[in-house]
Amino acid sequence: MAVLGGPVLVVDDDTVSRHVLVQALASAELPYVAVASGSEALAQIERVKPSIVLLDLVMPAPDGYQVLRILRARAETKDLPVVVLTGLDAEDEIAKAFEAGADDFVKKPFKPVELVARIRGQLRLRAAMEELAKKEKDANVVLELTQALASNLDFRGILFTVVQRIAEVAKVDRVSIVLVREQGQIGYVVAASDDEHLRDLPIDLSKYPEIQQVLSSGEPLVIHDAATSSLLEIVRHDAQARAFSSLAILPILYEGRPLGVLFLRARRSSAFGEHEVALCRTVSSAMAIALRNARVLQSLRDQTQQVTVARFEAERRLKSLQRYADFFESAADGIVVLDHEGRLLFSNPKAREITGYDENDLRGRRLGDLFAPEDSARAHDLRVGFMKGRFPQGVDLRIRRKDDRTITVSVNFNSVLREEGAVLSSFRDVTQERAVETELVKTKDFLQRVIDASVDAIISADMSGRILLFNRAAERIYSKTSAEMIGTDVRGLYPGTTAKEVMKLIRSGGGRVEGLRTDVISSKGELVPVSLSAALIFEGDTPTGSVGIFTDLRERMRMEQRLQAAQEQILAQERQAIIAELAGAAAHELNQPLTAVINYALLLKRWVESPQALHAVEVISSEADRMAEIVKKIGKITKYETKMYVGHARILDLDKASEAESGEARPLGEEPR
Repeated sequence: MAVLGGPVLVVDDDTVSRHVLVQALASAELPYVAVASGSEALAQIERVKPSIVLLDLVMPAPDGYQVLRILRARAETKDLPVVVLTGLDAEDEIAKAFEAGADDFVKKPFKPVELVARIRGQLRLRAAMEELAKKEKDANVVLELTQALASNLDFRGILFTVVQRIAEVAKVDRVSIVLVREQGQIGYVVAASDDEHLRDLPIDLSKYPEIQQVLSSGEPLVIHDAATSSLLEIVRHDAQARAFSSLAILPILYEGRPLGVLFLRARRSSAFGEHEVALCRTVSSAMAIALRNARVLQSLRDQTQQVTVARFEAERRLKSLQRYADFFESAADGIVVLDHEGRLLFSNPKAREITGYDENDLRGRRLGDLFAPEDSARAHDLRVGFMKGRFPQGVDLRIRRKDDRTITVSVNFNSVLREEGAVLSSFRDVTQERAVETELVKTKDFLQRVIDASVDAIISADMSGRILLFNRAAERIYSKTSAEMIGTDVRGLYPGTTAKEVMKLIRSGGGRVEGLRTDVISSKGELVPVSLSAALIFEGDTPTGSVGIFTDLRERMRMEQRLQAAQEQILAQERQAIIAELAGAAAHELNQPLTAVINYALLLKRWVESPQALHAVEVISSEADRMAEIVKKIGKITKYETKMYVGHARILDLDKASEAESGEARPLGEEPR
């Protein structure tokens, strides 16, 4: 008898006793490992994985009792068989050993025949228990898969679940179901454990001689090494065939006729033992019945489509759906079952709650009758799609409740009940969600319009510098369209290392910077002066992007230049006014002495008689008149009006002085009336 799992571990501190034990095991051709202490035993158990332990109870610490308690406390050794060795006669010691977890005991001195018999008995018992556990596990797996196969709810999905579960239990890399038609050379892979979405993949059976042999013989075929199998010689060049080292193919037979095969493949050699093959053979038998039932249901559906009495057809199908009623009744979504003409065969409570109708109102009603008028035409399109195998998912439809209120529902159609000639539809009320989504879209559009209407450029980028937002004002500054700039690097907007410097300022400013005067570079290579306000965008405490608002300063700078020129012109005018004021003041100051000089010259003409003195007076009068003319010219140039000066005196009235040129001014020195 082969030892299961590993050698016999002998634990005895007595050298002579250990030698006798080893000799007995060697004579019985049982592999062994011998140690002299409990601590060595615990270490060896981890290393050699023994199938049984011969344990002396009386040893230095840890003694046999302690070792037993440790083994039973560990999950990996709690079921490891232990036969204790004891030289004690006391029954309480033997009872204590069994309480500690011993499976059997041998009393010293022992007979080798008895020792070997007890070891073999424990191994047989353990093997029987493991076999029983394995059979129980296999039975549970078969029961699980058989129950799944007995249900036609999403039969395609069930087949995938079956092959996936077989792959897990058998520990193989791929399990497939290949169905064939009678007298056909094409097979169809209807399910594969490593591809949930695989459906009806056609394969040329001439490239699969192993499948052909199983179909023709009706017997399972196991190939332990594909690299040396003569059967696979003709397809060994195929890369897919070389990917697997061992194969197991089991026929799916119904009443002696093959419907297909269950195809197991593993990358390791000799992956399939009797246990795996027997399990898969049982599953393949259950699968044959399930597939046959599915084909029968399909045939019945084809026949009933020819029946002209629609009521009988609806009632028959309704009965076939009753087994799903418990599941549908507890569903959180509304569920209805439709026939191929769009009539409602079944509705669950949630469907009735959403629509406001009771069960009698819904049964037999056409799907289109529930639609709001604006969606009524879609019912026909859906029925046509069902006939062509199109089953939309996530469709929004507006339906009219019994209370005339229109709501929006999100509907999924599924072909899982096609074997019954029916379509399953699940839906939920999304009126509020769609209203919120609509408002969000409106808000987004409004914000987009606000951004586009902004006179300032608004540019946003992610943390890697990729531009995400580029409004119309930015297009004007950079002379590039948003389509050209979205996705490009934001650093290309700035000259040199300006972008890096701006980001440093933002980070040092606590995530924002305002009113920064800088330059950006347009698509023509021109530097554009801007005022920049920028900030980081945070999600929680994590920065996820940045946004900048750029104000184009070119027009402002032109206005500032024009304002500066105007200020300079005003300053010049002010200077001229000051000069005019000074000239007017000077004319006023000269006016008084000139008046005196002229008047005194007139008096002197009356008083002097000598020619010399009279000549001098004439010279004085002539020069005073010439000076008066100069003052008049100064007044004409300045146009300076007279103002009150000191007392009742007024400075020169330059306008009047200008009129004097035309002969209308009063005599120089005459006081105003």
